[in-house]
Amino acid sequence: MLLIALLIVPALGAGAAYALRTRTARLAVLAAVSAVHLGIVAVLWSGPERSTVNGWLANDALGMIVLTLVSVLFAAAVLYSVGFLRDEGPRAGRVLVPCLLGFLTATSLVCMSQHFALLWVGMEGTTLSIAPLIFHRHDRRSLEAVWKYLMLSSVGIAFALLGVFLLATSEPVTAGSRPLVFGDLLRGARQLDRSWLRAAYVFALTGFGTKMGLAPLHWWKPDTYGESPSLVGALMAGALTSCAFVGLARFTAVALAAGLGDFARPLLIAFGLASLVVATAFVIGQSDVKRLLAYSSVEHMGLLALGLGVGGASAYGSVLHVLNNGIAKCMLFLVAGNLVLATGSSAAADMRGLFRVRPVSSGLLLAGLFAVTGSPPFGLFVSELAIVTGAIREHRVWVAVTMLVLLAIIFAAIGGMIISIVFGDTHGTAGGAGESIAPARESGWLIAGPIGLAALVLMLGVYIPAPLRDSLAQAARLLGGSAP
Repeated sequence: MLLIALLIVPALGAGAAYALRTRTARLAVLAAVSAVHLGIVAVLWSGPERSTVNGWLANDALGMIVLTLVSVLFAAAVLYSVGFLRDEGPRAGRVLVPCLLGFLTATSLVCMSQHFALLWVGMEGTTLSIAPLIFHRHDRRSLEAVWKYLMLSSVGIAFALLGVFLLATSEPVTAGSRPLVFGDLLRGARQLDRSWLRAAYVFALTGFGTKMGLAPLHWWKPDTYGESPSLVGALMAGALTSCAFVGLARFTAVALAAGLGDFARPLLIAFGLASLVVATAFVIGQSDVKRLLAYSSVEHMGLLALGLGVGGASAYGSVLHVLNNGIAKCMLFLVAGNLVLATGSSAAADMRGLFRVRPVSSGLLLAGLFAVTGSPPFGLFVSELAIVTGAIREHRVWVAVTMLVLLAIIFAAIGGMIISIVFGDTHGTAGGAGESIAPARESGWLIAGPIGLAALVLMLGVYIPAPLRDSLAQAARLLGGSAP
């Protein structure tokens, strides 16, 4: 019943929010639904047993990790939306809150789905619910961004659907069987037709890889993240891509259980390294902070694919990295949104010296730099270290070395921009924020969420609660790995 409530509550809230006329009432519905959703997730964690609905919905280890991430990020976004709508209220109209709640419904469905067709429905739901929010500014550039997002996402989700059809074709027809149910597929993996399963995996990797933003399927990300409100970019980079990872991970688990590890792992490693190379090339010399974060997202999706492909302790690191990256990326987008609201621009040249006038957001941006680049003591250091350690233990030293070299270059490139934004000298520069913007007290609504997320990603670098640690180990075993 709780699993059904996770879907019904935000869906009903979306309908109610659209019917309401005032912004205050819509925000009240948004906050109430977020609180209920977070409460249900907490109850599921405290429950003694795994819940299931006819084998189609369940709160397994991997799904619960990403579902918790989605719920926490959504709560942070709700806090942020109060301050955001004070500046963007008329433009947001009646669309923002219903679409956000529709997005929460769709992502919850993806996390709990044990049926591959249902999982696909949830991924399609994320596309349809978030697209209107990309067109927030109603100008030519946002129209181009939403068109590119819909076109590429539609192609990707079509490939994923074909992967689901081919997976169903690979299953033998037996009396009482439940086609496309994840648990049944794992138990009967050795009876699957390997030729059809290989084809299914290629299409699934292409489809869900497009939604994740793996290179060279990432071209929707820079424009979409750059033109979307930072609130929307935060949910896309933190929650949507993590849900796409769930789809890819479930297909990978079936392929590994069927004995196709030698087929699936090289593909994952190839996509992972390609994503790191592309991210490195485009991060260098980047001049827009939101587009910089988009390419950083490509980098981290590559790390997730690498972890899956290497296996062993790297699979554990990959699952942990989903959590850490989602939190850090959401925090950075929200903080970047604060600076964009202050300066009216996302260009780094217009933000120099912001520590003088927006010290809290600037400090959070600096913390985000060290978090997202995998510096200790933040959680991404632990998950990236697990991926590197796993690669060495699995005798793929060349993967570990390549990864470390590219990460070092990315750290230098991201660090150069962010340090310039925070501490840069505005003398002699056009539009330097440190001189053109008067110091002002920052809204508590706009900084509460990022502060909470920064605390979480810092905590995960020094302490992982026992229930979460057990779930991470279970998810890693499902993906052919083990705890480090």
